[in-house]
Amino acid sequence: MKNVLIRFLEASGFAYWVEVKTDSPRCTYYFGPFLSDREAQETAPGYIEDLKEEGARGISVKIERMRPKELTVFEEELGEKRDREIIPSLSGRLSSFS
Repeated sequence: MKNVLIRFLEASGFAYWVEVKTDSPRCTYYFGPFLSDREAQETAPGYIEDLKEEGARGISVKIERMRPKELTVFEEELGEKRDREIIPSLSGRLSSFS
């Protein structure tokens, strides 16, 4: 019964998720879904500890009802990719490199 309720809440965007952002590496992680804010709060320290053991720094945590599209967002890779795609050329025109 609990799984059915979680699936319903997740589909409707009312499930609770733990959002963890790190400065290094520059990422956002989503853990969930959870039935309640309390359940999410009780599990958050374990996720934080795991990330610390992996070397993550600058960790911030937020718990809210949401429906994340991705479970892990690598913000550094997005910025690096953008920097490589459009590089100004000496002529003043933009060149595109892959």
